[in-house]
Amino acid sequence: MNRRKVLGLIFVAGGTTVMGIGGFKLFQLNKTPDLSYLDHKRDLLAALAETIIPATNTPGAREAGVGDFIYLMINDCTDKKTQNKFLDGIKELEDYCSIHFNKSYPNCAEADQILVMKHFQQKGKPMGGIFGKAQHKLLGKSFFTSLKENTAKGYCTSELGATKGLVYVANPGSFKGCVDLVNGQRTWATK
Repeated sequence: MNRRKVLGLIFVAGGTTVMGIGGFKLFQLNKTPDLSYLDHKRDLLAALAETIIPATNTPGAREAGVGDFIYLMINDCTDKKTQNKFLDGIKELEDYCSIHFNKSYPNCAEADQILVMKHFQQKGKPMGGIFGKAQHKLLGKSFFTSLKENTAKGYCTSELGATKGLVYVANPGSFKGCVDLVNGQRTWATK
């Protein structure tokens, strides 16, 4: 056999392998997600949200009911790709905790929970520029991105988050474009 035929066969075999793996990955992302798995993970979702927004002198995400909000958003308002990535991320997080800490995530110490979050934050970091946009469009949002966005939305739109975590003015009055901030003042809840 000559060199051109061998190189051609290697190229065809490599291309076929890459297309097969890519096709399988796209099939995995576009399959119908098993959302019944998420029904039993509300405590885990609440613990994850509490790690992102912990209780301090303001209520935390668990107290504001953010775990149920995340469940509803993933279950009812998210596309299939992102749902599948979120479910795969939950399963991977549970496996990671059981391997590294021999516990479930809610039973881990606070420092261990933060380490787990940092790991998944680094893992779910999107690429920059046009490649990041293409990745988001073709593959959906990563597990950590969906978790973080829904936690922030759920907390800031909850009653406790808007009234106690943020500054809330029921009737803000006239618009003042330049307002001096007091040292240690919280963020405004209304735009």
